[in-house]
Amino acid sequence: MRLSRPRRTVSTSGSSGMARNVAPPGTLGYPSRMTETNKEDGGGDQVDFGYRRVEAEEKPQLVRSLFDRVAKRYDLMNDLMSAGAHRLWKREMIDWLQPKPGMCLVDIAGGTGDIAFRCHARLKGDGRIIVCDLSENMVLEGRTRGWDQGIVSGIDWLVGNGEALPLASSSADAYTNAFGIRNFTHMEKALAEAARVLKPGGRFLCLEFSPEQVPGLDRLYEIYSFSVIPALGGIVAGDRDSYRYLVESIRRFPPPAQFADMMREAGFGGVTWRPLSGGIAALHSGWCI
Repeated sequence: MRLSRPRRTVSTSGSSGMARNVAPPGTLGYPSRMTETNKEDGGGDQVDFGYRRVEAEEKPQLVRSLFDRVAKRYDLMNDLMSAGAHRLWKREMIDWLQPKPGMCLVDIAGGTGDIAFRCHARLKGDGRIIVCDLSENMVLEGRTRGWDQGIVSGIDWLVGNGEALPLASSSADAYTNAFGIRNFTHMEKALAEAARVLKPGGRFLCLEFSPEQVPGLDRLYEIYSFSVIPALGGIVAGDRDSYRYLVESIRRFPPPAQFADMMREAGFGGVTWRPLSGGIAALHSGWCI
């Protein structure tokens, strides 16, 4: 069966109130996280892409190309990077969210649909889920996975940029993002967009790898990250460089306390976080006020 392209607009039908907007296209011997954006030598804005510095306008295409390449191996990538623990972390994320019947959930950088499918099962068809990802291949992979599971309604699949979402303001009850926000060009813009699309009292939940682990585990995880994961990426997916970027991007992500401050600056209240598996990952929560 020939797959049609995912929609790049959101229908105004139904009760969601969505608009027809179009999305625009270390530690331990390793470098510590740099300032997210700066200007060098009078040039344009530069941002982190792993340990490289690139022009801000280049990063979305670099990220899109990377995930287009690894889409079919993305879930395996998470298994490799977390030693399979991401499945437990995602379950805890959904447990903390407590999806309610009739809710509208937006899952940004939702890729292959792992969070969407879990929420869909909890909602039992009574609600709406919108998955939005920058990579069209990731969206196609997720939609196909949904069809394979017999999910033909209740989830909309969009290609769009998390820093300029094709969604109406105050239209969602919950916003989730699992292992995606560290790949955005400007995280502060992504957080501002999350606050914009959430209704007052709406829930923000972000699951992300953390650059800080408990003493003892930190050194072991560093060795695993920089020696084992890229090697496995080369063997299993034939793409060592993409796996190394993803490891480097974790080191560039702010520690939980600093990310919590960014959430507050974006307008979220009740901000808190839970370290997971000794700090390998963290689950961040906030409320739109």
